[in-house]
Amino acid sequence: MTTQPEMSTKYDHQAVEAGRYQKWLEQDLFKPNGNPEAKPYSIVIPPPNVTGKLHLGHAWDTTIQDILIRQKRMQGYDTLYLPGMDHAGIATQAKVEARLQKEGKTRFDLGREAFVQEVWRWKDEYAKIIHQQWAKMGLSLDYSRERFTLDAGLSKAVRKVFVDLYQQGLIYRGEYIINWDPELQTALSDIEVEHQDDQGAFYHIKYPLADGSGAVEIATTRPETMPGDVAIAVYPGDERYQDIVGKEAILPLFGRKLPIIEDHYVDPKFGTGLVKITPAHDPNDFNVGNRHNLQRINVMNPDGTMNDKAGKYQGMDRFAARKAIVRDLKAEGYLLKEEAIVHSVGHSERSGVQVEPRLSTQWFVKMKPLAEMTLKNQKTDQKVHFVPERFEHTFDQWMENVHDWVISRQLWWGHRIPAWYNKQTGEMYVGEEAPQDIANWEQDPDVLDTWFSSALWPFSTLGWPDKNSKDFQRYFPTNALVTGYDIIFFWVARMMFQSIEFTHQRPFESVILHGLMRDEQGRKMSKSLGNGIDPMEVIDKYGVDALRWFLVTGSAPGQDARFSYEKVGAAWNFINKIWNASRFVIMNLADTPAPTTIPTNLDLADQWILAQLNTTVADVLRLSEKYELGEVGRALYNFIWNDFCDWYIEFSKAVLNGDDEAAKKHKRQVLAYVLDQILRLLHPIMPFVTEKIWLTMPHEGKSLVVAEYPQVHEQLANAQAVAQMRILIMAIKGIRQMRADAHAPLSNPIDILIKTQNSSVQQILTANQEYLEQMAHPKSLQISSTVSAPKLALTAVIDGAQIFVPLAELVDITAEIQRQEKELTKLQKDIDFVNNKLNNPGFVKNAPQKLVEQQRTKLDSYKNRRDQIKARISELKQN
Repeated sequence: MTTQPEMSTKYDHQAVEAGRYQKWLEQDLFKPNGNPEAKPYSIVIPPPNVTGKLHLGHAWDTTIQDILIRQKRMQGYDTLYLPGMDHAGIATQAKVEARLQKEGKTRFDLGREAFVQEVWRWKDEYAKIIHQQWAKMGLSLDYSRERFTLDAGLSKAVRKVFVDLYQQGLIYRGEYIINWDPELQTALSDIEVEHQDDQGAFYHIKYPLADGSGAVEIATTRPETMPGDVAIAVYPGDERYQDIVGKEAILPLFGRKLPIIEDHYVDPKFGTGLVKITPAHDPNDFNVGNRHNLQRINVMNPDGTMNDKAGKYQGMDRFAARKAIVRDLKAEGYLLKEEAIVHSVGHSERSGVQVEPRLSTQWFVKMKPLAEMTLKNQKTDQKVHFVPERFEHTFDQWMENVHDWVISRQLWWGHRIPAWYNKQTGEMYVGEEAPQDIANWEQDPDVLDTWFSSALWPFSTLGWPDKNSKDFQRYFPTNALVTGYDIIFFWVARMMFQSIEFTHQRPFESVILHGLMRDEQGRKMSKSLGNGIDPMEVIDKYGVDALRWFLVTGSAPGQDARFSYEKVGAAWNFINKIWNASRFVIMNLADTPAPTTIPTNLDLADQWILAQLNTTVADVLRLSEKYELGEVGRALYNFIWNDFCDWYIEFSKAVLNGDDEAAKKHKRQVLAYVLDQILRLLHPIMPFVTEKIWLTMPHEGKSLVVAEYPQVHEQLANAQAVAQMRILIMAIKGIRQMRADAHAPLSNPIDILIKTQNSSVQQILTANQEYLEQMAHPKSLQISSTVSAPKLALTAVIDGAQIFVPLAELVDITAEIQRQEKELTKLQKDIDFVNNKLNNPGFVKNAPQKLVEQQRTKLDSYKNRRDQIKARISELKQN
C-alpha cells in the first residue's frame, strides 16, 4: 500500500497533467494485456492528415474512442487502440507546393523524386506535432503498432487490392467526363466537390439554321464551351421542333455545322426545350454523345485556359474567354439576352476553385457490384451497426445511387498506380511488382486517390494481406469506428465494401457518428470566418479533462455541437468540485485504503449512497453500451455533485467530527469505497485528474488505467433506504428553502415543527433526527403526528409530512399564501405532465412496467402534497 503527499488546496490542471502521459507510456499501460483468455476489443484511429495540426473535430473523435478503449481496458478486455496517419495526397501536396511557391519554386523545378522527398520531410515535421497533440489529449494509443498509409505494409495492401480489382474487371481505364481541379490540375471524385451558390447568367444565343430557314434559341451558362458544341438536341416527339429535327444549325462565331437530334435527356419544359451538346465538357452531354456517336472536342488545357480548338480565344483563361465570347456574340447579333441568375456550382474541396467538367482518361472503380454486395451484407447478422440508426438510411441511399469512382490523381505524392506501359509496343501491364525488364517500361505517372488506401485502413493496419498476421487474426474485425457523419460517403462506405470484398467480413461492428463542431453562433468553423478553435489552446486554459468532459456531454449522438468556452469553464468547475471533495475525503482517511469488499455496519446515509452508486454504475454501463456518452456524463454528474458532494459528504461530517471511533472507521471505509468507485467510473473520460487523486489515496495498484471498472452489486440495491433518504432530503430542502424565503441564515437557529401523516415517515425522521439537526440548525425540533400548525408560520409540504417554521415576526401571511399558491401551480403542472404520460396508451403499453409503476407512485405523491398545500392555504386564509 502506498500513499503520496497531500493534494494541493486548489485544482491546478497543468500540475496534474505534467509528466503523467509519459509515465503511462513508460509503464507500457496502453499495450494489449496479452491475456489469451481475455476478449479482444480494438479501435483503429481515423488517421489524421499530415497536413497540419489537429482540430476540434479530431479532438471529438479521439476523445470518444479513448473513452471506449479505456473503459474496455478496465473491464478486462484485451484492448488495442492503434494509431496512424494519412498521407492525404492532394491536401499535403498542395501545402508543400504553397511552401515552395513562397520560395519562388515549383515542384517542376525540383523534379518528381526531389519533390517527394520534400513532402516526406513535411510529413516527419507534422507527424511530430500530431504525436504531441495525441499526448496532450491523453490518448491511450499503442505506439509500437503505429502505421502510415504510405508505409511498406500498407503500400503492399494497396497494390494487391488494385491488381485484384483490375483482374476482376472492377477497375478499368477509360475516357470519361470527370471533375477537374484546374489549379491543382488533378481529377476529383464527386464527393471531393463542394457545391455553393455563385452569381452567374443564362446567355440566350441565336443559332442560325444552315438552310437559311430561320434560327433556334439556346440558353447556356457556359458560353466558353461553345467551341466544343457538336449538336443541338430536342426531346423526342416535341411538336415544336419536329420540322427542324434532322436539319443542321450553324455554330455562332465558329461556323461549324451542328446536327439537330432527339434525345430523352432534354427536358422539354425547361427553357426553350433545346440544348447544345458539348460531350467533352458536360457529363450529361457526354452520355448523349455516346448514344449518338458524336465527336468529343476538348477545348481547354489542364490549367483551365483555352486550347487550340478554341480558335482566336486560345490561351485565354476560361472565364476571360467567357467574357470575350459573350462580347463577340453581342457584337455580331447572336446574343438575344443575358439573364442574371444564382446557381449551384461545384468547387474543389481542396483548392476552392470552380471545378471544370473535363474529358479525361482516368482509372475508375466499377461501383455497382461492390455496392450491391455491401447492401446485401447489411441485411445479415454481420451488418455494420450505425449509431444513430438513422444514418444507415443515408448510407443505403448513397450506395443505391453510387457512381463509378475515379481513383486516379494527377499528383506526385501518393501510391503510384501499379500499371506500366511498354515504350515500344504500348502494351499495358498491371501487377503488384514492376515488370522484370523495367528499362522497356514506363510506369503510369498518376497516383491513387487518398481514400483508396484509407479504405483499407481497418485491416491493412493489422497486417493484411498476410492473413496469418497475429494482429489481424486477433483484432479484426475491429469493434468500433468513431467519426463525423460528414464522411459516411468519403470513408465509411469505402471501408465497408473493401473489407467485405477482401476479408469477407465487416470492418467494424459499429460506426458511431457525431456531428460537426460549430461556433457559439451555430456557424461551421472555417478559416474564412476566422472562428476556428485550437483544442490545444483550450487545454492550456482549462485542462484536457475539462475539454474531454465538454466534448462528450455537449451533444447527443449524431448531432452537431456548439463550442462554448463557458461550458468548458463549467466542466473545469465540476472537476474542481471533485478535487475539493476528494481532498476532504483523503484528509479524513488517515491510512484507510479503499475496501476491496463492500463495507458493512451501515447507517441510512451509507446504505443510500451505496444504493445510489449502484444505480449509477448500472446506468453508466447500460448507456455506454448504447454509446450515449452524454447521458453517461449526466448520470455521473448528478450522482457526484448532488448525491455524493452535496449530501453524503455533508452527512458524514457529524460522524467524522464525533467521538465514536468505530462509527468513524465505518464512515471512512464508505467514503473511501465510494470515492474509489467514482474515480474508476470517471477515469475513461477524465484520465488525468482521476489518476492524480487515485494515486494520492492509500491504495493497492499502480494505475487506474488498468484498475478494475465498477460492476453492479445486487446486494447494494436498497429501495427502502433510497425512499427513506428521499424523505429526509426533502425535509432538509424544505427547511432550507423556508430559511431563504424568510432571510434566516443557518447561523440563526429557528424552531421547526414537523407534522407527520403516518408512522413510517415519523420513524424515518425521528431515527435520523441528528441529520436534521446537523443540516437545518433548529433551536428546537418537534416531530409528531399531533403537531398543531402555528397561525403565523412558513410551510413546506413533503411526502407524508408538513413542516412549519413559526417566524411570526418575519412572516407576511399574504406573501406566504402567494408562495404556497406558486408551489401549488408548480405541483399541478407536474401532475398534468405525469397524467399525460399515463393517459398515453403507447407509453403504458410499451414502457417497462417498472417505469410505469414509478410514474403512478410519483403521481400519488404529487396529489398528496397538492391536497396538503390546499389545506394549508385554506388555514392561512382563515387567519
